[in-house]
Amino acid sequence: MTALALAPGDRPCLPRGVRLAADRVRGGKVLLCPEKAVALDAIGAAILSRIDGEATFDAIVADLAASYQAPAGQIAGDVQTFLTALRARMYLEVRA
Repeated sequence: MTALALAPGDRPCLPRGVRLAADRVRGGKVLLCPEKAVALDAIGAAILSRIDGEATFDAIVADLAASYQAPAGQIAGDVQTFLTALRARMYLEVRA
């Protein structure tokens, strides 16, 4: 586990200046950051749509597992990888 990995009770949130938005030109969702827009696939958009600053990492994983009828263990690994990468780029903050 890296220093940037999220713990079960961590509450991920988008920092000031970063937001999830609809891409009206190409369709789908993008993560808007200062001076940058990151195109998201359906999985990334599904994960980020559940980030509200209140939901814990475990709650997000449980919601995704229930919504997609997938094993929570597999979902947790995928969510951890995605959110850790965003956190490394400073597109995500974490509240304990």
